[in-house]
Amino acid sequence: MDGPLLVLDRRDGVPLGAQLVDGVRRGILGGLLAPGDAVPSTRALAAELGVSRSSVVAAYEQLAGEGYLELRQGAPTRVARLVVEHEASAPPPDRMPANPSGRAALGEHPVHRIDLLPGSPSTARIDERAWRSAWRQAAAAPIPRLSPPRAGLTGLREEIADHLRRARGVACTSDDVVVTAGTSDAVALLGAALLELGRDRDARHGTASGPPVVAVEHPGYPSARRLLERRGLEIAPLPVDADGLDLAALQRLPRPPQAVMITPSHQYPLGGRLPVASRLELIDWARGAGALIIEDDYDSEFRHLGAPLPALASLDRLGAANPANPDDGPRAAARTVLVGSFSKVLTPWLRIGYLVLPGDPALRAAIDRIRADETCPVPGVAQEAMRAFLASGALRRHIAATRRDYAHRRRMVQDALDGLPGAPLSGLDGGLHAVVGLADAETSARIVARLADDGVAVAPLADYSAVAGVRPGGLVFGYAGVGDALLGEGLARIRAALVETLDLRGDAD
Repeated sequence: MDGPLLVLDRRDGVPLGAQLVDGVRRGILGGLLAPGDAVPSTRALAAELGVSRSSVVAAYEQLAGEGYLELRQGAPTRVARLVVEHEASAPPPDRMPANPSGRAALGEHPVHRIDLLPGSPSTARIDERAWRSAWRQAAAAPIPRLSPPRAGLTGLREEIADHLRRARGVACTSDDVVVTAGTSDAVALLGAALLELGRDRDARHGTASGPPVVAVEHPGYPSARRLLERRGLEIAPLPVDADGLDLAALQRLPRPPQAVMITPSHQYPLGGRLPVASRLELIDWARGAGALIIEDDYDSEFRHLGAPLPALASLDRLGAANPANPDDGPRAAARTVLVGSFSKVLTPWLRIGYLVLPGDPALRAAIDRIRADETCPVPGVAQEAMRAFLASGALRRHIAATRRDYAHRRRMVQDALDGLPGAPLSGLDGGLHAVVGLADAETSARIVARLADDGVAVAPLADYSAVAGVRPGGLVFGYAGVGDALLGEGLARIRAALVETLDLRGDAD
């Protein structure tokens, strides 16, 4: 990489780091550097140009964030593929957009060149050396003749418990952790346990109280809600406000629920964050009602504004006390089940998640009985590889690196879409997605269709409604799963569609 591509002019007022970024970017866009080409190491380029190595590192990181370079731990930095070919851009099977009508045939997925559907993280920062090492360790281990333990491999459960103590302050042990195949499996397992506990309760009291009720957020996580409904549970939608779940509405429900499912760290999809006082109020309610709190700690790793708040499970375990049996300590009285996965942190391709159970012996016994028949669906070799990856510290390093990338892309979203009249931007205080508010679902549907024709996939907010016939207006889109080049193009097309459909040509200038 020499010649006219990288000529740094020290007399120019532009900082050398900015000149370096611009030179490499122009070289890629002009075809002097082809996709897959290795660029010099940071040390070699710094020596060649007479600049500090930190300047080159910062330039490479910026270019990687913009989607021009691929940074791989233990491998040469290479030029990224900037344009996703139409034939190769179909989402994997678990990325099918929400489709409440169910009319799409199984396996038929629309193809979009710029996939901004929420739910995709970036995999560019995954430490490939640690990743491959973890799988080599798992493959080299002796081949067991038995299935993995019902709750998952002890070593993986220990690493998950350690990760949660460090990252979320949840005082748990491996005995509290159950390995699952992602969030869906975790929610299905809890739904089955609630049904079993309901049948046991009716048998003891000689009653027929009907299916357990689970209160859910509206709008909220649609697939989890549908999964519980398919299990046979009754759903009670609860409205959310700017701070998250409306606790007053929970108190007004005509039939007290046996559980409430909530995303307190970053309400999905609107983005509210439940205040600490409301978290404590919810815990008090659950203890008084004998109900479970199902805490989906969604997007808690990526907080862009304000310090992260403690997990409900952490507050519950620290603050709960069993007045009838003080010696039991807080764990025995806690009512919160923490649901988590590595899908948004690493990749949904793994399908590995977890439950962290409170001390409730009836709940634990029910889940153990269910797992005896419905064995842990995560292969043992994948569990062992995840254990090794966590033990290496690679996950902590990955989260730290991706936080910087996502913060940059969040600013791109704000720069492109903030301030459009009639289309307020929200949901950006944390997480990996944003919401554009719109007046009605019909306008939203037109914009979603227009963007699909333009090759950009986003989701209508109406798909997240938990109330039949209620279809809020708005768009939901992710900004983490594509590089800056494609994200910038996608945001420009979203803005153009909003300006044209809402007739904002004068206001948007």
